[in-house]
Amino acid sequence: MLAATAACAQQPATVRVDYAHSGNALSDQYALERVLIEPLPWPGDMSKPFDDTNRGQNRLEVADAKTGDLLYSRDFSTVFGEWKTTEEANRISRGFHESVRFPKPDRPVRVRILKRDDRNAFSVAWSVVVDTDAQDVIRKQPPAQAKPIPIRVSGPSPRKVDLLILGDGYTQAEMGKFEADAKRLAAHLFEVSPFKERANDFNVWGMAVPTQESGVSRPSTGVYHASALGARYDVFGSERYVLALDNRALRDIAQYAPYEFIEILVNNETYGGGGIFGQFSTAAAGNAWANYLFVHEFAHHFAGLADEYYTSPVAYQSSGERMEPWEPNVTALRDPAKLKWRKHVKAGTPLPTPWPKAEYEDYSRAYQKQRAALRAANAPEAAMNALFDEDLKHTNALFAKQKYHGVVGAFEGANYEATGYYRPAMQCIMFDRSDQFCPVCQDGISDIIDLYASKH
Repeated sequence: MLAATAACAQQPATVRVDYAHSGNALSDQYALERVLIEPLPWPGDMSKPFDDTNRGQNRLEVADAKTGDLLYSRDFSTVFGEWKTTEEANRISRGFHESVRFPKPDRPVRVRILKRDDRNAFSVAWSVVVDTDAQDVIRKQPPAQAKPIPIRVSGPSPRKVDLLILGDGYTQAEMGKFEADAKRLAAHLFEVSPFKERANDFNVWGMAVPTQESGVSRPSTGVYHASALGARYDVFGSERYVLALDNRALRDIAQYAPYEFIEILVNNETYGGGGIFGQFSTAAAGNAWANYLFVHEFAHHFAGLADEYYTSPVAYQSSGERMEPWEPNVTALRDPAKLKWRKHVKAGTPLPTPWPKAEYEDYSRAYQKQRAALRAANAPEAAMNALFDEDLKHTNALFAKQKYHGVVGAFEGANYEATGYYRPAMQCIMFDRSDQFCPVCQDGISDIIDLYASKH
């Protein structure tokens, strides 16, 4: 499988455990579906089996079934975990398909899924013994539906972060367009710090299963298209939220490329995207803001960064509580002296840090009304792009004259909440459509690169 996987010859096989995760806002349940040996060897660095970043709503632990010794761990979040915060989860239960992957052990193991409790500490939610040599383990699968395209090959997979860019909504005639989109957006990712400085720590692959029709479903406008990944807009009732909800299909396609992270490009012009930590991210490849969407959503998926904006409508329902978030770039600021990014704060910077919050919010309310009106009228995408451009210019002009612009502090308004949560900088890719990560977000990204890329 090309030079990047040649060095994987001594790597163990890749195990995938597929399971059902169901429930509602108050409770959830798990059930084992199947255990598979994926076609490619384990792409990761065997010298880094444990995740110490403390991100995500969940944690995978793989332990020796007899001794209990921990063999492997990774933190992640889920689509279920996000759905659980929506209003619908108070009314009904739903089921979601999920997977965890780990290097094949030489003995039976106990696979544990942990989740955060009310104190933000991890506790075991589900546990199952898995013998990867058992008769019911799937060892042979149908042929690949698509072949991976090498976009950036920096070295052997075990020593690099492997990013797989999947396409959805591209017809057979548009395969060239997909490859061009993937190369264009991957190139932009490595123009943004800290990805820019760490570009040689990444391999990037592209892969797309052709569809009959161009573009993915957008139910709010009556558009329904069949596609291999089932990506669509309007997830959880948010018109711009794009996710692929068929996890089994996603993993069955992705397993034929070396990967640790996945970004899905949807072949649409309408603004939209999404990102789930440790699962995947999505971006509308044809939108004028595709560069921003690709990077912003990837930061959710790759590093578990929180959204720092709070004036846009989201499906998330506020609990009213202000617990310290696990995300590295937002805080409840319970104790300014213990601020988690205090190393970046210069002496004399007030905490909370002043910024033109009221003026920003006044403008944003008017802007959001315009945005909603354009969508309701199904206006041309060019009109929405122009509105976004105008909004960013206004914010840039407002912030440029502020004393603490470009300074790391604690600016109130983040994590979809106007009060009670604080972000590190006045402006960042996670706050608006600007083009740089603040130093705190850069640190959060670098920590994950260090977890996957070797310095051999």
